[in-house]
Amino acid sequence: MKAKLETILAAAVLSAVTLQQAAAHMEPHAGDHMEKCYGVAKAHHNDCASKAAHHSCAGQAKTDKAPDEWVKMPTGLCEKITGGSLKPAQQDEQAGNK
Repeated sequence: MKAKLETILAAAVLSAVTLQQAAAHMEPHAGDHMEKCYGVAKAHHNDCASKAAHHSCAGQAKTDKAPDEWVKMPTGLCEKITGGSLKPAQQDEQAGNK
């Protein structure tokens, strides 16, 4: 019984360490040279909250290429994409697009 408990405990610790390492590799770091790119996110594939406060979480964009939704991408790539912008559209511009 004691050997089983030690095996289970060792497996739990190993799992926790593995998950922690995996999570660390998935998060962008400051040194990764990433930037927010507005206006290119597909519906439900945005990163974090919208600039216009339409929602507060990732994956909640309702339309493709909304001007206030963003995704992180490598520095320099955003402005090469049609519709990509390093700044969100102004509120009055968004009202005109509706």
